[in-house]
Amino acid sequence: MISPHSARAARQGPPPPPSGPPAWDGPPPPEYGPVKHDPAAGIKGLTGKVSIRWRLTLTYSAMFFTAGAMLLVVMYFIIRSTLYTGFEFQLQVPGYISPEFAADLQQQVQLLRVNQISEVLDTLVRQSILVLLGVGILALILGYFVADRALRPVTQMTATARKLSESTLAHQRIGLEGPDDELKELADTFDDMLTRLNVAFDTQRRFVANASHELRTPLTINRTVLEIALSDPEASEDLKALGRTLLEVNARNEKLIEGLLLLARSERELAVRKPVDVKEVAQTAVDQVTPFAAEHGVTLTTELVSTPTIGDPVLLERSVSNLLENAVKYNLPENGKVWIRTGMVDGALVVQVANTGQHVPAYEVNSLFEPFRRLNADRVDSAKGAGLGLSIVRAVVQAHGGNVNAVPREGGGLVVTIRLPRR
Repeated sequence: MISPHSARAARQGPPPPPSGPPAWDGPPPPEYGPVKHDPAAGIKGLTGKVSIRWRLTLTYSAMFFTAGAMLLVVMYFIIRSTLYTGFEFQLQVPGYISPEFAADLQQQVQLLRVNQISEVLDTLVRQSILVLLGVGILALILGYFVADRALRPVTQMTATARKLSESTLAHQRIGLEGPDDELKELADTFDDMLTRLNVAFDTQRRFVANASHELRTPLTINRTVLEIALSDPEASEDLKALGRTLLEVNARNEKLIEGLLLLARSERELAVRKPVDVKEVAQTAVDQVTPFAAEHGVTLTTELVSTPTIGDPVLLERSVSNLLENAVKYNLPENGKVWIRTGMVDGALVVQVANTGQHVPAYEVNSLFEPFRRLNADRVDSAKGAGLGLSIVRAVVQAHGGNVNAVPREGGGLVVTIRLPRR
């Protein structure tokens, strides 16, 4: 059933092909009002940007600096008390000196004593502050090296985790040596987890291999038996009609199994990495899909630019083919259009496929990349596929370190863009 939107689009003719930079970032972000300044949020944001090494360094330095400052304060009061109690002067005056003059002389001596003690304490405070600043800088440097040494096992674990892949999971371990402390326990736990992951991956690989054999064999036998039955000249028309129906069901099951196995393979670590030009990959996919597009009355338009990268050519070709096949299947019933182009945009390798077709709600676009997900209007029609095409595309692209994005196309259809890193 053709929607009014699709019928109107068919009468008006297909919209022009996409132009300008690929729309891989989707719609523009919403605009917000002026942001209120929150000092607490600013402090939290600044704290979140400081690395754990520098946080430990600042913590060690602050603790050392605080302890040094407290020690200087205590020493100041001890020295002050010692000076005032240990330097008491009692002036001995001869008897011929008047008492008034003796009292004045005693007051002058006490004043001189207080001034001398104050000068000594002031000098002590100034020199102590300079020493404290020097000790604070030294504590900052030593704190950094102490934090670096404390985090060295964590750095080793991080380096090991970055080197891990499905091919090295069997033998790559941290193997942290040292005392049985918390970090050693964490490293041993991580090694045990890697062992369990390796067992799980081996189990998955064996399951995929066994499933590939066990599921393909009976379907192949069924297809052979049905083809032999249909080639029998004495078979009735009802039997032949039933055989053709069963062959179609068998073919859909074979495609479903191939898609599941390909999806499982795409989600694993790439086994093949070699230089490949995405232009050649896209051209091969276009050549394969062209007869299928002609059968459905869809016109393919290409704009291919040489874009070298490193990866698995077979998987990349399968992902581009899936995009083109989906673009042909979910197109206008008449005068459908599909555009594909490759190139470099902002330092990234880009493959973009756009098509005419029914209107796609924006809230359903992201769900199309989930396995067995189709648009609401197509979920009852299994002839178009099992809903694994875009899932395979996303798995292949992510295995190559890229990402894929889809946005509704103005006038109907989708614009799907693949971004791959240039190696």
